[in-house]
Order: sequence, then structure tokens, then C-alpha cells
Amino acid sequence: MDARTDQPEAKFLSHREARFIVLGMLFPVFMGSLDNTILASALPTIGREFGDTLSLPWLITAYLLASTAVVPLYGKIADIYGRRFTLRIAIIIYMAGSLLCALAPSMLVLILGRALHGLGGGGLASMGAVVLGDVAAPKERGRYYAYFAVVYTTAGASGPALGGFFSDYLHWSAIFWMNIVLGISALIVTGVILRRLPRHERPHRLDVIGAILIVTASVSFMLGLNLTGVRYGWTSAPVLALFACAAVVGCLFVRRLITAPEPLIPIAILRNPSVRCAVAAHAFGWGSIVGLNIFLPMYLQTVVGLSPTNAGLTLMVLMIALNVSAGLSGYVLGRVVHYKALPLLSLLLAIASIVTLAWRVDSLDLLSFELLLMMIGLGFGPLPGLTQVALQNSVARHQLGISVGTMNFSRNLLSTILVAVFGAIVTAGTASIDLGQVTPGALGGALQQEAGLAAEAFRRVFFAAAAALTVAFVALLILEEKPLQSGVAEETK
Repeated sequence: MDARTDQPEAKFLSHREARFIVLGMLFPVFMGSLDNTILASALPTIGREFGDTLSLPWLITAYLLASTAVVPLYGKIADIYGRRFTLRIAIIIYMAGSLLCALAPSMLVLILGRALHGLGGGGLASMGAVVLGDVAAPKERGRYYAYFAVVYTTAGASGPALGGFFSDYLHWSAIFWMNIVLGISALIVTGVILRRLPRHERPHRLDVIGAILIVTASVSFMLGLNLTGVRYGWTSAPVLALFACAAVVGCLFVRRLITAPEPLIPIAILRNPSVRCAVAAHAFGWGSIVGLNIFLPMYLQTVVGLSPTNAGLTLMVLMIALNVSAGLSGYVLGRVVHYKALPLLSLLLAIASIVTLAWRVDSLDLLSFELLLMMIGLGFGPLPGLTQVALQNSVARHQLGISVGTMNFSRNLLSTILVAVFGAIVTAGTASIDLGQVTPGALGGALQQEAGLAAEAFRRVFFAAAAALTVAFVALLILEEKPLQSGVAEETK
């Protein structure tokens, strides 16, 4: 059967119909977000079982590299063959990778399984926003996107605890067996609900050459970033070779965008200033938050002396505040004329809170620390929904897939870059001390000398995170506040 002929023609759905489809799509979004973090707590156990701890970072890196690189490809395929067909392919690849991981007899096979796992996972979280663009007008998308934001952040925050539970009380492979069960369930659920999804795809040609170039360039670049500081220095031959390869292939990709009859990422999208501002705000905003999610636990364990479990529990307030803020702002977004005002003001709150965290990194008490985390979450929450809606409000519906894919790819790539930069800052600031031997202090108490040096390194990381969020604020400030479309007649042609 032709993948393009089994669904009705384009139309916006009623609120009841749209909510039914959106709730069903939360399943794959949850799966995609969960796999970003669930393996972290199980890494020591896996290393001991296979007798290989040096290769453990590749279990995370392989997934991130693969999932990031294929996001634009999924967006384009969704515009050509439809959302249901594309999501089905992503889930099947995801389950195949999970099966390979669950049965892996060695670390090498497990790393390869994680790469295959990522090739499927890259299509899970990104397809949710694409489907949302099909079921609701831009004016109404904010309240639905709040569901995705809540599920995405909740899954990411729950991953380490769930992975640790499986590792401690069952076996680390249970993580991947669970993924297979979730994948089968997702195939059934989405296969039923997406039959009701309106169709907006048009005949396109898949730019295979462009896809190969962007995957090669992004993988080379991210491999260079992830190798730096782990096995090689910034100026080592392997790292420089990878960066050179990324630069050359990246230039070839840009040339392909200009010369191809139908490039992977349409030039018209990139020329749209609203799209550029929305993508920049989204990428720099999420990059800052992802960096904080990774380095705040390190700060709490290294400088403050909390256990991994207590550090994770301490950061729960950030997730809760972000979810509450995203949910409330989603309902406000489509009901006000000047919809940028709330996200701009809230971003100022988040930036000020991160700057305060950096300023008082060595003298905060626990209550002040938790209040700052709450304000960061409340301040950032409105941004993701607005940037998604602004993007979808600026492109034709048949280009939603590649537009959202471009945004998600930019977000993941920039997050990887910022995490590498933050890591380099910590490494440079703590080169003279052994972080594993630091005697930590306590929130609100005096720090030992080495803990104080570590705190100075994290101070610079937090200032860098505030700078990244400031870039997001500027991009949002210059984003044109176009009236949000409310029906098919207004939709961009």
C-alpha cells in the first residue's frame, strides 16, 4: 500500500481530536527523552561486567551522535512519506537497537547497538512537534506543546533514577528489554491514532547526497568535541583531523544547499529571519539548560559533597518549576496579542538567577540554592513553546517536518558544543587538583582550598550558561511578533 494514500486530506482538527492525537504522541516523546539519561546510572555496573571502563563514555556519545545527525533526515522523510510512516520506521530501528544492546556480548557490540538505538531515537522526540503542527493552528499550539515540554523534561529527569533501579535490583539489560516493550506499545498506539492525522505532504525528492554530507560533517565535529579532554588534547592530530573533516564537508554541504534542485534543508526556510531567530533562541536556550543539568550535579557532588542520589533529588525543583512554567505559559500563548512579553520577562529572571548562582557559587545556603533553581526553571519554561510556535507560524505546513528537524538538530548540536565548552572550562580550572580527592564543603559553609578552586571553575561555567541564555534572549527580542494563525485559510502557502 502506498504510504501516502491511507489518511484524509489536510484540515485542522477539533480540540478533542487534536488532544487525542497529541496524548498518543507523548509516548514516543517520552521514550526519546528517557534514553538521553537512563543509562547514566548504570554505566559503572556495565563497566565492571565487561571489564572496560574507558569505553563507557561512548555508550552515551554513540547515542547522541547518531540521534542528532539523523534529525534533519527524519524531518524530510516525514514531509515526503507522512508522519505515521516515518514514526513507524523510527520505532522499528529503535527496537532493533534495543535488542542488540540487550543481547550484547561485549562493550563493542553494546556501543554499536547504542548507535543503532540512536538512529531510531532521533525520530521519536522530534516527530511530536511535527505532528502537533498538523493537528492545531499556530494560535492553539502553545497549550498542546506544554504537554510535550512536561513529558520531555520529566522523562529526562526520571531516567537516572530508573536506570539505577534496574541496575541495582534487576540487570542493566532490563533497560533495553523495557525499551522493546515500550516500542511495541508505541507502534500499536501511534498506528491507531495517526490514522486520523491530516495529510500535508507533497511530492519531494530526498536529497541523499545532502543527507550524507550533513551526517558526515556533524558526526566528525561531535566526535572531535567528545574526544577532546578524554583521550586527546585540543591540538592533537586526531582531533584536528576530525575538525578539518567537519569544516570541509560542512562547506560541501552548504554548497549542496545552494546548488541542489531540492536540498535537504530548503534555502527559503533559512532565509526567513523569523525562522533563524526562533532556531537560535531555541538552541541557545536549551543548550544552557542542558549544560546546567549536567554540571550542577557535578558541582553539588564535588564542591558541596552531596551524594549522587541527593544531588539528583536537589535538582528536582528545577524540573518541577520548568514543567509548571511551560504548562501555564502554553495556555497564555494563544490568548494574548503580545505573546513575546512573558517569555522575555521570564528569561530575564532566569538569566539573573544563573548570574546570582555564579556570583555566590561558594557561599550559597541550601534554601537560596533551591530558590535560584526554581527561578531558573520558571524563567526558562515559556521559551521552548514560543520558539516552536513561532517557527511553525512562519513556514508552509508541508515543510513542517524539515523545519522542526532543523530546529531540533540545531538544538542538539549546540547543546553538545556547549557541554564540551563547559567541560573544557572545568578541566582548565581544576587541572592542578584531583577532583576525586577534593574535600567538599557544604552549602552555606566554608570551603577547603581545593574545593574553592573547583568552585571557581564552576563559577565560570555558570557565567557561560548565563551568556548562552542571553543570546537566546537577544534572538527572541529581535524575533518578529507576527499574529499567530488560527485556521487553514491563514496558513502559510
